[in-house]
Amino acid sequence: MISGTTKLIAHLGYPTESFKAPMIYNPYFEREGIDAVVIPMGCRAEDYPAFLKLVFRLSNAAGALVTMPHKVTTTGLVDILSPTAAIAGACNAVRREPDGRLAGDMFDGEGFVRGVLRKGREIAGARALVVGSGGVGSAIAASLAKAGVAALGLFDSHGDAAERLGQRLSQHYPELRVTTGSTDPAGFDIVVNATPLGMKAGDPLPLDVTRIDASTFVGEVVMKQEITPFLAAARDRGCAIQVGTDMLFEQIPAYLEFFGLPSTTAEDLRSVARLG
Repeated sequence: MISGTTKLIAHLGYPTESFKAPMIYNPYFEREGIDAVVIPMGCRAEDYPAFLKLVFRLSNAAGALVTMPHKVTTTGLVDILSPTAAIAGACNAVRREPDGRLAGDMFDGEGFVRGVLRKGREIAGARALVVGSGGVGSAIAASLAKAGVAALGLFDSHGDAAERLGQRLSQHYPELRVTTGSTDPAGFDIVVNATPLGMKAGDPLPLDVTRIDASTFVGEVVMKQEITPFLAAARDRGCAIQVGTDMLFEQIPAYLEFFGLPSTTAEDLRSVARLG
């Protein structure tokens, strides 16, 4: 039930047809009696800078979820940017501070990290390899750094993306050991595929799985299928794995906390979601 007291969370992106967040958040709000609602708002890129400001002119705006194609643009529109969002070069959550300033953060990587931790794996002091230095890979690398990894290996097949990500990480985490240019997973405690490889049938694997140690924790960002060929190959080697959709569900409690709303667990959100 939407009333005059309902807090509005704008889900900003374009187009909106593929949005999943309303079918996860809103059933949870309804069950818990939380007077808030997530509303998809289809905003084209050329209208977005002006529209984001207008959203937060609304007295009942609790925050905004930001998705494609606006995540990068948002970093230049907020007044306060978290180190994680600055490193990622993208922002997917905005709230209004008590003084009226807009604060932005990025939770894709936080979702990945929370999933790893809840599966009982240590991140602090670990060595992690992230293959793919685009938006999601950058966010995961930033959150792994925040969680205390001792060393990060970065690789991207496009230009100098990994090197530039490494430079941004070093600015915020000068003690972190960063290497770039290799996909060899040998010796790493955590290995992440943050590339689109696995979305299409016949895609090559993102790295040589035969080089992964059985004790390594292997994660995936591709959500099209739960067990991608990469995860299947890692599991066959005895590795513990994390599926791509875990990142989605695990980051929602972080969003709820960011917006000052009652939080819950990823399992609870999976059980209540109405994704069809």
